[in-house]
Amino acid sequence: MRFTDTLERLRDGLIVSCQAYPGEAMRHPRTMAQIAAAAVVGGAAGIRVQGIDDIRATAHLPVPVVGLWKDGDAEVFITPTLGHAEAVADAGADIVAIDGTRRPRPDGLSLAETIAGLRAHTDALIMADCGSLDDAIAAEAAGADILGTTLSGYTGERPKSAGPDLELIELIAARCRRPIVAEGRIHSPGQAATAIAAGAFSVCVGTAITHPSTITTWFADAVAGARG
Repeated sequence: MRFTDTLERLRDGLIVSCQAYPGEAMRHPRTMAQIAAAAVVGGAAGIRVQGIDDIRATAHLPVPVVGLWKDGDAEVFITPTLGHAEAVADAGADIVAIDGTRRPRPDGLSLAETIAGLRAHTDALIMADCGSLDDAIAAEAAGADILGTTLSGYTGERPKSAGPDLELIELIAARCRRPIVAEGRIHSPGQAATAIAAGAFSVCVGTAITHPSTITTWFADAVAGARG
């Protein structure tokens, strides 16, 4: 393991997701690396980045890097295959985030086979992005080191909550032993704190910190509707 204390460094800490969608003004590895560095200055315990170039551009930072590779237009697109996962590890990620659902994967491997293959390839930790309690239970049994609530509300097994899926965090905490990273629709410091109180090991926030287009929309809509 590159960092033997990786998990302890993330305990009760904030992971900042630094991602921009294709075609956006900030969609460049150098820009994402600068945003990630700024997040570290602000107290981020870790960062989460998407794409091989972005992982390479941030691997030097003094905090654990959660890397993933979004690819394809199938249901499973977050580091969807073993090959993708190996490439993410080789690019320098300390934690490889993969789709942690029970859905069929593009390469035909099961989640357990993917984790076993990645484990044989690297000493990086493995984070399973889950969408339900059953996903989390299966991911833990398959050998995942970290369970994320990233896909809650996006797989059809749970409704899409307005904020973080606190119920799912509580359910996973009651049934599983692996650390939980609360991720998804956490838009305020208060919501981040409630996720920890619900049983999360750490919290990952992206849009509310690193996506100015969306943040601007929140404020613009509020201003435009203020006199309504």
